[in-house]
Amino acid sequence: MNASAPQRLGEYLIAQQQISEQDLQQALEFQQHYGGRLGAIFVRLGALSEELLLQALSQSLGLPILRPEQCPFDSAALLELIELSQIDKDWWLDQAVLGWLNNKQIILIARDLLDDSLEETLEKAFSDEYELVWHLSRSQELDKLLDMLEKSGQDSSFLGDEVGQLRELAEGAPVVEFVNNLFSQAIDQNVSDVHIEPEEHHFYARYRRDGVLQEHLSLPVARFPAIASRIKLIAGLDIAERRLPQDGRLNTRVSGQSLDIRVSTLPGVHGESIVMRLLPKDRDSNHLDKLGFAPDHYRLFTDWVSEPHGIILVTGPTGSGKSTTLYSTLDHINDRKQKIITVEDPVEFQLPHITQVQTHSEIGYTFAQALRSILRQDPDIVMIGEIRDLETAEIAVQASLTGHMVLSTLHTNDAVSAFTRLLDMGVEPFLVATSVRAVQAQRLVRTVCPVCSQPDEVLPEIYQQIEAVLPEEIKQTPANWRKAVGCPECQHTGYQGRVGIYELVYISPEMQSLILKRASGGEMSELAQQQGYRNLRQDGWLKAWQGITTLEEVMRVTES
Repeated sequence: MNASAPQRLGEYLIAQQQISEQDLQQALEFQQHYGGRLGAIFVRLGALSEELLLQALSQSLGLPILRPEQCPFDSAALLELIELSQIDKDWWLDQAVLGWLNNKQIILIARDLLDDSLEETLEKAFSDEYELVWHLSRSQELDKLLDMLEKSGQDSSFLGDEVGQLRELAEGAPVVEFVNNLFSQAIDQNVSDVHIEPEEHHFYARYRRDGVLQEHLSLPVARFPAIASRIKLIAGLDIAERRLPQDGRLNTRVSGQSLDIRVSTLPGVHGESIVMRLLPKDRDSNHLDKLGFAPDHYRLFTDWVSEPHGIILVTGPTGSGKSTTLYSTLDHINDRKQKIITVEDPVEFQLPHITQVQTHSEIGYTFAQALRSILRQDPDIVMIGEIRDLETAEIAVQASLTGHMVLSTLHTNDAVSAFTRLLDMGVEPFLVATSVRAVQAQRLVRTVCPVCSQPDEVLPEIYQQIEAVLPEEIKQTPANWRKAVGCPECQHTGYQGRVGIYELVYISPEMQSLILKRASGGEMSELAQQQGYRNLRQDGWLKAWQGITTLEEVMRVTES
């Protein structure tokens, strides 16, 4: 294979600090009991992602990694080489080896490149006029091409509806490896959600990275049942149930990280849509000062959460970082001198020294029921995952009026809409005015890639408009406008990571008067502006001024 003899893989990976001695020992014990390739075992055990494994093997063996654009588009190229070799198609499929012509070269990939018998067989099959060029390949690309070859010349469809066959497929090594790779690549790319979506002829895996969905791969739909069954099996779901939605959860170790994964399935026309929310356990972002608050907003918010009682609401649509803000707030105020209890559905992250309660609406254990119970636990601070109905809202109000600090979320577009939302739920105006201390609305904007972003310019009239709303301490620093470009480091998006933009509204006596009069949202917004609040777009402009994000990204997120 024109490769120098490799250093032992485990030792090489340890030397490269990709795995630990403990990872190697576990993999060797697994190999001793069950067999298999050591590299695949590292991936299966979650010690290493396939991408990092391929890079290590490429350096160790001196072999190139196959790029997706090098793969043939159909089975014709694969069949052409098989015919030229005069070796039966079944041999290629059994050995999981594939090849195609590229001028006088034959590009070859295989499940096990270190099997010397493959090279001996193929060197005998082809004359010296062809050069055999071996490549390392990702499992998904190899499996896709093997599927394509297997189905060439026949009309095959998946017939294994029986639970036993589904379970057998789900526990097969290729499927296990595929699902592990899906998670590993997602973690390596800082993905928050993985979407598996079947269609008539193919199914697609899409990653949500920095809040934007991007297609990751597509495979023939015949492979979907096995992969869906694998995900449902490890998430504790019923693999035979495909007509009803299901929700599950699993804990695993992926790419060296401990991970909680929330799984949701939804029946569709062509099969179940599967969405997985990835929740790394080891997070370094659960600190209030790391979320993107401007200095004036940070001082204001920390003052709010230091008050002894009242309701503080965090609002925004799904995926705007509300839960992260609440968890970071609890981490900030948790000095072990106060009793803190949370009521959540589901509990996303487990926090030390805090009592966290999971609701179960299917057995009648709702937010309202849980709240009634925990108020008898002598709490100082209560965090409610979301105020969803009048009953929960009224208990939250009563808790705040009896000396508790209550933190919660609402789904509203801006801060002042929280008041009208509570009133619309049926909470009396005087209760809203006296119990709610402050409201924060938020969104997440993508931050520019530090590797490829470039200086940008803005029109003078836009510059003046933005400068007029900035705090004095920010105006004193020169503007650092940036534009997104795109490079391999940021997956050619121009952005890496996200940061919050915020609007904070405190309940002043004047705002209380408007709430008591059931004033419109427009009147409340006008008063908030008079009192010097900065709305979401203006806070985004501040981040663009500092070079954290771009004006285009701010306008995209605050479009409405």
